[in-house]
Formats: sequence, structure tokens, C-alpha cells
Amino acid sequence: MSYKIDKHPVVFKVMSVVAILFGLLTIKSGGMVLFTQGEAHQAAGNYVPFVLWFNFIAGFAYVSAGIGLWLQRSWATVLATYIAIFTVLVFIAFGVYIFLDGVYEVRTIGAMSLRSTIWIVISVITYVIARKYPEKVI
Repeated sequence: MSYKIDKHPVVFKVMSVVAILFGLLTIKSGGMVLFTQGEAHQAAGNYVPFVLWFNFIAGFAYVSAGIGLWLQRSWATVLATYIAIFTVLVFIAFGVYIFLDGVYEVRTIGAMSLRSTIWIVISVITYVIARKYPEKVI
């Protein structure tokens, strides 16, 4: 199924480009920390492994969702929603980790806030458009 929302193609295109670029950057940065011992690994400081692994794997979902949004596929709305939900859950787990005196980098709070916000916004916008134009679903 796909959404052919003639009134909102620019919205889908912008969200898809954001999702794809964000995903590619996430894969690159996460991969550099996870799989190298170079400068990126050193600069990461006190990263939290479960957050880093989640974000790295989620980067592939970001790219997939971005492609689905570009093509206006209905599954992209579902994927964006799952990305938002799981990102918030990992953010909560990270908060618990901090509360339990886990060592972390403060910039991770900002990064998780940004990730959560982006995916909540994308999932809400696509959901609202899909609900507003159900007759456009083919």
C-alpha cells in the first residue's frame, strides 16, 4: 500500500531526506565508534554501549523509513512510529542508567533528545496525513 497524498509530497520528501541523511550519519558515526579504535572511538568518551548499539542499528531503520517516506508507502508510517517508540524507551532506559550513577557523556542526552523529537514529529505527521486522507491509500 502507498499513500498518494498529492497535497503533501513536499512534506514527505523533506521528511524522507532528513530520515535518510540522519540514518547515514548515525550508521557512520556509530560504526566508527563501535568498529574502530581511532579518533572517533577516543572522542566518544564515556559512551553507553546499549545506547550506541541501539542507535547504530536504528540508523538502518532510519534509512529504510526515509526510503518508504519518499515512496509514500504506508509501512513507513508504522516504521517511523516504532522508531519513535523504541527511541523513547531507550532514552528512558538511559535515564535509569544515569539515575543509577552510570558513567555517560552529557552530549548523549542532547543526541537522544534530538532523535526522540525527530522521530516523534515524523511519526505524528505521517500518521495525521494518513488519517486525514484515508481515501488516498491505494
